[in-house]
Amino acid sequence: MKTMKLFGLVAAVVCLLALAGCGGQSGGEAGYTKEQVQELLDSGAFTDALDELDCDTAWALYGLEEAGLSREDLTDGVIYRSAGATCEELSLLIFADSGAAKTAQGALESYLQSQIENNRDYRPGEIPKLEDAVLRQEGNTVLLAVSADTPAVEALLG
Repeated sequence: MKTMKLFGLVAAVVCLLALAGCGGQSGGEAGYTKEQVQELLDSGAFTDALDELDCDTAWALYGLEEAGLSREDLTDGVIYRSAGATCEELSLLIFADSGAAKTAQGALESYLQSQIENNRDYRPGEIPKLEDAVLRQEGNTVLLAVSADTPAVEALLG
C-alpha cells in the first residue's frame, strides 16, 4: 500500500512538471535554440571557419537600432561569421518577445539585400549563398544561416 501511495505521488509530480514545462512555452515565445545552432555548425553545411561575435557587434552589424529596436530587446544570441573569405554566417538572435523578433527579421532581410549588393562585384561566387540564405523567425528568436548547403540547414531545422 505504501508503494502505491509513493507511486501516485511520483506520478502527480511528473504530471505537474510536465505541465510547468508546457507553461514556459505558452504565448508562442518558444523558438530556435543554441543547441540547434551547434548542430548546424557541426553539420558540414559551412565551408569556411566561422568566428564568434558578440551580441553588441551583431546589434550594429544587422542595423537593429535603425529598425526601431532598443538594445534591451536583444537579450541573448550566438553569432558566427566568416572572417572575410566568404559570406557564410550563422546567427541566432534571442529577443525579449516575438514582436521584437519580427522587427529584427525585417532588419536582417535588409542586411541580406545589402550584402548581395555589396558583394555582387567583389565576391560574385558568394551571391547564390546570400540569395538562398535561411532566415526564419520563430517565437522570440530569429535564425540566419548563409551557407554552402542550404538543403542541409533546412533539413536540420525541420
